[in-house]
Amino acid sequence: MSVDISLECLSTVEKLALMERLWIDLSRHPEDVPSPAWHGAVLEERREAVRQGRTSFVAWEEAKKRLQERHG
Repeated sequence: MSVDISLECLSTVEKLALMERLWIDLSRHPEDVPSPAWHGAVLEERREAVRQGRTSFVAWEEAKKRLQERHG
């Protein structure tokens, strides 16, 4: 099926709403969405950084707080 949408005619708000609807639909069946090979490589690099003590985790609430302070 081919859908032709003239993106130039959409406002930013409409484009974001369309992206959100697409994401929700794709998220219903994540097994159907292939992950690029480089994702695995990045995850392994990050695991190794944690193992070596070069980085650590923070709680989700703390991460959100940091992001809000930085961009809010």
